[in-house]
Amino acid sequence: MKSVFSLIFNRAKRVASCRYFSLTTTMAKSKFEYVKEFERDDNCLPNCWIVIRIDGRNFSRFCDTHQFVKPNDVAALELMNRAAITVMEDFKEIILGFGQSDEYSFVFRKDTQLYNRRASKLTSNVNSLFASAYVYHWPHYHRGKELYYPPSFDARLVLYPTDKNLRDYLAWRQADVHINNLYNTCFWNLILKGKLTPSQAEEKLRGTLASHKNELLFQEFGINYNNEPPLFRKGTTLVRKLVPDVTGRLKPAVVPLIDDIIGDRFWKENPEIIGLKSLATYQPPNVTNNVKNTRSVSAASSPMVAKLANNVPPSSQVTNINSVNEEVQPNRDKEINEDRMQFESERICRR
Repeated sequence: MKSVFSLIFNRAKRVASCRYFSLTTTMAKSKFEYVKEFERDDNCLPNCWIVIRIDGRNFSRFCDTHQFVKPNDVAALELMNRAAITVMEDFKEIILGFGQSDEYSFVFRKDTQLYNRRASKLTSNVNSLFASAYVYHWPHYHRGKELYYPPSFDARLVLYPTDKNLRDYLAWRQADVHINNLYNTCFWNLILKGKLTPSQAEEKLRGTLASHKNELLFQEFGINYNNEPPLFRKGTTLVRKLVPDVTGRLKPAVVPLIDDIIGDRFWKENPEIIGLKSLATYQPPNVTNNVKNTRSVSAASSPMVAKLANNVPPSSQVTNINSVNEEVQPNRDKEINEDRMQFESERICRR
């Protein structure tokens, strides 16, 4: 009797299981599935550097609402860097990040197969993580300052087929740092110290060259632009380095650098960045040399650099400040070839 009952129970169980499988299969293959045909493939071309650049949306109003310091707010820049570090800690395929003001660029390895190189997936995931990290870390960098409304960022993805194309892109972004910061430094000093209105300051700077702006800062406000913090003039570069932890063991970490990335020196000292177009195309040199190429934060570095290093994991508290040492070289080339950028577009980035 017991065996008959067990036989009936097992049969009923199999029937129920088959009906459930049939039901779920029918649901998955419903008549509405045709809508998937409207989706288009957006896979990025192979063998190209993938660069995603995010930029603050209507950040002038955001900065005014939250009373950011003009022309540069150190806490705001630190927060941008912290959000970018969060992105690079999550996406290991990103080999370099470069940021300034309210924008950040992220470079993916040439051979990355993340999300099958789908542009929409890469862009949306990087952008959403950056925005959420910005809000998440806001209380730490803006203590006591309320976040009145959530910030938003737009994002674009661009492919660069050659190493030169990639370097030229990054050089363009760092040149933009200099152009905007020189203009904004003049603009806000004319307003805050010179007591001009925004329209008067804009009129006074219209048509001026970089040399004129440097002279204006020095003659009217006693400011030597070359002595401004390198963070403001060069932006922040995030790279992956092997750095010692508290036990002396080397571990990979995202390290913030403030350096000139336009010239060849940076790329010669950090060959693994371009070399990491594929995991199989770069063999790192002696690890000891890697450690020697990074310098501990010293008194010569700006306070912001030391503070930023303290906000990343302990193993990454190493910052390259070669750019600071370069400043004292009398024969150093003009700041990022500013004479080639004399007729820059004069846009007011009131941040």
